[in-house]
Amino acid sequence: MKPIGWIGVLLLVAGGIILAMRGISYTRDRQTVAVGPVSVSAEQKGFVPPYVGLGLVIAGGVIIFAGRRKRA
Repeated sequence: MKPIGWIGVLLLVAGGIILAMRGISYTRDRQTVAVGPVSVSAEQKGFVPPYVGLGLVIAGGVIIFAGRRKRA
């Protein structure tokens, strides 16, 4: 399989995981301030929506299909 085909497979797998999990949440930034015995932390969260997974699945399929075409 050509390297472009492997990229397509990776996109398909990543998109499938995002779709199966109905989106993925992650922590973008975590800040902690400690003053004496008191500590305060703040987290900034992000979310990858399921439609991004669908886009990755479609893009992976297109890349695999385009990579399999024979050039004349």
